[in-house]
Amino acid sequence: MRKHWIDNLRWVTVLLVLFYHVIYFYNNKGVFGGIGGFGDGPQYQDVVMYILYPWFMPLLFLLAGMSARYALEKYDAKPWFKARTRKLLVPATIGLFVFQWMVGYFNTAVAAANTESFAGMPGVAKYFMYALSGTGPLWFIQDLWLFSLLLLLIRKLDPKNRFHQWCGKLSIVWIILLGILFWAGEQLIIQNPRPESADGLYNLYKPLFYLVPFLMGYFVFSHEDVQEKVGNAWIPLLACAVVAGGVLIGTTFGQDNTTPQYLGSPLNCLYGWLMCLGMMGWFKARFNRTSAFATYMTKCSFGLYILHYAVVASLGYMLKVYTQLPPWAMYVILTVAVFTITPLLYEIIRRIPFIRWCVLGEKRPAAKTSA
Repeated sequence: MRKHWIDNLRWVTVLLVLFYHVIYFYNNKGVFGGIGGFGDGPQYQDVVMYILYPWFMPLLFLLAGMSARYALEKYDAKPWFKARTRKLLVPATIGLFVFQWMVGYFNTAVAAANTESFAGMPGVAKYFMYALSGTGPLWFIQDLWLFSLLLLLIRKLDPKNRFHQWCGKLSIVWIILLGILFWAGEQLIIQNPRPESADGLYNLYKPLFYLVPFLMGYFVFSHEDVQEKVGNAWIPLLACAVVAGGVLIGTTFGQDNTTPQYLGSPLNCLYGWLMCLGMMGWFKARFNRTSAFATYMTKCSFGLYILHYAVVASLGYMLKVYTQLPPWAMYVILTVAVFTITPLLYEIIRRIPFIRWCVLGEKRPAAKTSA
């Protein structure tokens, strides 16, 4: 039986990613990327970043690990990995040159200092630079493809699933204490990244950190018993998360909340882990059902994730550079745009042969047969 709560939690989290990037694009907290804020004064709307960033991407990796477990129970490893490669690696490589180069163009335009250095480049060279700098949020699916490959190797270490079976016996206390691994993973980020090196890129991808929730999803949270325990405790888990988040935000608002020191702090890790548990428990207990809208969102949420940042970067840039609109109007226009134009883009692209495969990693729909 399909676990609708996992589908629902995934697409809801993806929608939160879309909204996060609207706020992030205009932040003035020193967070890398975006076009910057509206002066040096406090931008209280930036609190959205402090609320979401500690947990929404780890949660997506947790759900991905769970889904990998269920898929590998039904399919052989080879065809599963082949499908993963098409769905993840194709959009994150070929898709850069077909669609995401537009994100790279606006990323370059945002970085005004780089625009001048590109001025003398031949058009083909610029195109390749735009494509390579257009990865944006696709780092997520690049990490996920790598983890899928590693998972096939890890599975060979436990062919009889003994470790997986043992993980299913954990009590709620031990489940909560897994947050220590969450904290330990954050310590693997490079604490003092060197300028003009690949350290910053590593800290963006954070592969060793995100591998932790992915494997916990695969080995621990794929168990029905574990899900039931978290579901039964969702109210205290979310309540504790809210308290931890309130203290975290109240004591750190104004800082760059993406620095290694911030992310590795015990309070940030506590809040992030409790939110992951609380959200899973809440959706397990209250949203294990579907509807026509939820079914559609389950189908298209991956495509929305792939496409949305092109809308954010292009329209967000033009609103800031070419209009004199007040900040609140830019936020409203960009929010409405990302939640309307992105689904339209998805519906258009998924209907175009070959482009659909390049950008979304989707195969040609199966031909209908007559009855």
